[in-house]
Amino acid sequence: MHAIQRLHQYRESISRRPFKGRGYKIERCENCRINQKFCICQHKPSCQSNAAFLLIMWDDEVLKPSNTGRLIADLIEDTHAFIWQRTEVDPNLLSVINDPKYQPFVVFPQEFAGDSQVIHNHVPVLADDKRPLFILLDGTWREAKKMFRKSPYLQGLPVLSMQFDEDNTEQRFRVRKAIADGQLATAEVAARVLHSFGEEHNGNILDLWFDVFSYHYQHGASHRYQGNDKALSELQNLTQIPPKIS
Repeated sequence: MHAIQRLHQYRESISRRPFKGRGYKIERCENCRINQKFCICQHKPSCQSNAAFLLIMWDDEVLKPSNTGRLIADLIEDTHAFIWQRTEVDPNLLSVINDPKYQPFVVFPQEFAGDSQVIHNHVPVLADDKRPLFILLDGTWREAKKMFRKSPYLQGLPVLSMQFDEDNTEQRFRVRKAIADGQLATAEVAARVLHSFGEEHNGNILDLWFDVFSYHYQHGASHRYQGNDKALSELQNLTQIPPKIS
């Protein structure tokens, strides 16, 4: 069980009433959160990564079966997840950020960064004793902006501002509608971060795992499903190819 699955169980345990979002009547797999008839758990790939991720999640985001942050934790073993709190910050969250083995980066657009924050448009070369900790704010765009703005512990951290090719930002996640063009799901952003870090193979695996999730989620929800219907076979072919060692 990975970090987001544990967080999901915790959030359910403290809920006063069941979460009843869209599709709440569907019998879902406890792990992938897709209709049990279309569960993808048996196809979950594995990869070895030198990156770490920290997801700071809006309160009910972890309960949404459409959440894609869990796809990151499916692949990247060193993934941490916490529910965002405005006034009481989880000390374990701060402990992860301040762990000396990590170099944290907040993945966020540079126009929202503070004057004192260092901006990177790609992952810089790190000291040998450091590994990057990519901090993703997981929620709607409005919620993510609030988390960034209202979290003092993020204000002094360097910002990784990913520059996306406008021709390559079409909406692939049909389960939710983006508020504006060019907005990506959390797992899509993480895949591009891995590419920027030089782990292109892992980035490609995460991209295809995201496509597998999106396609089967829609299928299981009786939607007029769209997306890459060949994603699963493409993923299986890709994971048989060893990554290039630079």
